[in-house]
Amino acid sequence: MVSFMPETETGFAREIIEIEDQSIEMPDGCRLSARIWMPKDAEDDPVPVILEHLPYRKRDGTIVRDSLTHPWMAGQGYACIRLDMRGNGDSEGVMEDEYTPQELQDACDVIAWAVSQPWCSGTAGMMGISWGGFNSLQVAALRPPALKAIITICSTADRFADDIHFKGGCLLGENFGWAANMLSYSSRPPDPLLMGPGWREMWLNRLREMPFLAREWISRQTRDDYWKHGSICEDYAAIEAAVLSIGGWHDGYRNTISNLVENLEAPVKGIVGPWIHKYPHYAGPEPRIGFLQEARRWWDHWLKGIDNGAENLPAYRAWLMDSIAPERWVDERPGRWIAEAEWPAAGIVSKEFALGDGSLGQGAISKAVAICSPVDCGSQTGEYFPFAYGPELPDEQTADDLRSACFDGAVLEETLDIVGVPRLVIRARSDKPLAQVAVRLCDLRPDGTSALITMGVLNLTHRTSAEAPERLTPGETFEATVTLDQIAYRLPAGHRLRIAVSTSYWPFIWPAPENATITLEAGMLELPCRSVLAERDECSFEKPVGAEPWRHENLRPSASTRTTEIDPETGVITTSILNDAGENRDLQHGLISGSKTHERWSIQPDDPLSATAHIRWEQTGGRDSWWTRTIAEMEMRCDSDWFHITGRLTATENDTVMFDKEWNERIPRRFV
Repeated sequence: MVSFMPETETGFAREIIEIEDQSIEMPDGCRLSARIWMPKDAEDDPVPVILEHLPYRKRDGTIVRDSLTHPWMAGQGYACIRLDMRGNGDSEGVMEDEYTPQELQDACDVIAWAVSQPWCSGTAGMMGISWGGFNSLQVAALRPPALKAIITICSTADRFADDIHFKGGCLLGENFGWAANMLSYSSRPPDPLLMGPGWREMWLNRLREMPFLAREWISRQTRDDYWKHGSICEDYAAIEAAVLSIGGWHDGYRNTISNLVENLEAPVKGIVGPWIHKYPHYAGPEPRIGFLQEARRWWDHWLKGIDNGAENLPAYRAWLMDSIAPERWVDERPGRWIAEAEWPAAGIVSKEFALGDGSLGQGAISKAVAICSPVDCGSQTGEYFPFAYGPELPDEQTADDLRSACFDGAVLEETLDIVGVPRLVIRARSDKPLAQVAVRLCDLRPDGTSALITMGVLNLTHRTSAEAPERLTPGETFEATVTLDQIAYRLPAGHRLRIAVSTSYWPFIWPAPENATITLEAGMLELPCRSVLAERDECSFEKPVGAEPWRHENLRPSASTRTTEIDPETGVITTSILNDAGENRDLQHGLISGSKTHERWSIQPDDPLSATAHIRWEQTGGRDSWWTRTIAEMEMRCDSDWFHITGRLTATENDTVMFDKEWNERIPRRFV
């Protein structure tokens, strides 16, 4: 779903052609399918290649953004390859997991194929958002000879600490959610119009070999070699290609930009806007930027050798957000652009605020504070990575504040710009061996609302190591540091800071098996504050533009809703989320595609073992007299020792069941 279209540009410097289905054979004989846009005269005047490598289907899944982006870049003198990953879309084979050695090698092999073509000048770039941002980094670490630069958007450098699986050692609800998502995404058939008579057997083989990723992802509960693979933080020096990293403050991957700019030895620049999980030329909330122009400057310098100053841009550019009344969605986020020539920036200093007796920065705790939150605390936090332009942002925080221990600062006499990574260092004890904490930094506004600035969570068994967790000794004092997400936020004079600490954060993280009471003895907030108070933009971007939008007929409009209900008899609280992407017919090749998902997250506030997640995905597609439907349905429950996960995948062709498989998994809980 795209609620905003950038200004359309046509009449590019170079006339482009499109190859709808380019077959590229891998060394093992597997045929991958690519869609390619390039200048018509590329064989006479060869161009660099830019690869985007995804499992999300080029023919219908990412067609909206592909139409805006790749033809525009091709018109600037590039060959843009949008590749279906093996086992997805119109590519043969099976996808076994995310970021496998085979996936990364396929990308290297496609780059090698591309630079050997007569239309390629011999240099290559790689780009992508989310999955494509991840594998761009990971392929860069493999150093294929032709790869000189990448653009990675909404990605991560650490697959255990900062992906959709775990956070601070806590099991994210999105871990289960994305496993259901991928079961659905990868179940869709190839297009018979491209594949010919063998399409059905190709589809059935894909379904038969479909991995049940929830089992793998949820069973890996410590930072082992599985997660270290593909985590480029293990060896930042492996990347030699120039890196442009982009993300958004309303996205779950907001920390990567700073981490890359701070740690890469290769040329690197970072941009963070107020955006959700989208490309920044059509993302929300506003302001959007001319992403394609930024990308062209990056590619022109590193792939064509044009001296355009790309290497001299500020190291880190970020949208410093103003305080606004919290809502589940806003079209615009007021603020200003700030720019730092170097990162970390010398003008950002850490200020310390001690936790006191309900206070922040006004004296230390004199009487220990016991915290045992109802397990439904966290309902106001919003989605891990919002993407539907709907009710997915953090809501007013008071309901969660009431379920937390709160420490409030004095009314600010001067404006405070928070830029960087806040941390809360605590000294505490627990009455249970397994426990977790969630820490929220909130803006107490004069209108009485509590707005989320940023948050962090920590599985306290991971307080010293994510690789070798240790159970807490009940009653024994420990120290721990809770790292909050990166942020750039202006807190005006007249507002107050709040630190809210809870022992649960549902459904963002899965609850601990018992209701633990954490007793805080002391705490210190370390707050990164920028000394330069920008009143006007310190940098600027061109307006967002794109190529001609996807030509399609809308058959069912998109919709996104979120509701919460309480069962009056049991007290069970259920949050229901419906995201309907609508249904559309492509006006070029006639393929119809549609999808919708329904999530239900239920919990009884006094019982962490009542937590239940249920997700149903439906994908539809076809044309004329041919119609397919896949339904992926998964449920997750728990007891004190096990996670119980069931799943079912059903695929039909013209209402005839072609495939039906069920899973029933029992996964041991270890430190979670």
